[in-house]
Amino acid sequence: MARNQEKAQSMLFRFRESQAADLGIIDASRTRRPKVISEQTNLQSCEKWRGQVLKEVSRKVTKIQDLGLSDYQIRDLNDEINKLMREKHMWEVQIRNLGGPNYTLASKSSGENIPGAGKGYRYYGRARELPGVKELFDAARAKGSGQKPGGGDEKSLEDRDDLRKDVDAAYYGYGPDEEDDTLLAYEAAREADAQARLAASTSTTSAKPPPGWEPLPGDIGDGQGWHLPTVEEVQQELLERRKRRILEQLV
Repeated sequence: MARNQEKAQSMLFRFRESQAADLGIIDASRTRRPKVISEQTNLQSCEKWRGQVLKEVSRKVTKIQDLGLSDYQIRDLNDEINKLMREKHMWEVQIRNLGGPNYTLASKSSGENIPGAGKGYRYYGRARELPGVKELFDAARAKGSGQKPGGGDEKSLEDRDDLRKDVDAAYYGYGPDEEDDTLLAYEAAREADAQARLAASTSTTSAKPPPGWEPLPGDIGDGQGWHLPTVEEVQQELLERRKRRILEQLV
């Protein structure tokens, strides 16, 4: 029996089976579920493959309840169940497109998705008790019931009137004394002063630095200036460094 299983899983056997299917000797679709679901045009075959997927989902959902499984095995099983559920949905869509019954209206799932995380990935059985997942479910349930995760009540921001009790037009900058004549005159004078200083600094190239300014070596005006080497000087310097390195290795 074990020899037959090893033979069935061997690469040569799968290759021979694929060759026989191409030649029309055997019908590989009877033993292998199609991957491209949208290309299936036989309604009865789609019904059969959907039933096979349902059996696999039921078997894995029962297996994920095993107390002897580790966290890694539970995560892998939960991933496989989600993959099978997506495949089941694709078979149901194809069955509906072929004129069959609409299974999507009556299909129910025993898995749960984390509230607020969007639909799609679901957790089945013991996967809801995994570290990190259980805390997310507890926090979502506590938020939905209006309680803190550690106990006590917590109102949402929309229900707390004390936050907006002392908020008036002045909070948003619409106070009656916000733009009086004195403030407007002061702002106009400061703006004119800033524009005059900016015009003076840009009109002359020999502008004096501000008080307390310490020029760096090489700045314009310190008498030294920056010396930019030419390409020949850089090459000569690199050649000298290479010579010194070779001499140090010889010594």
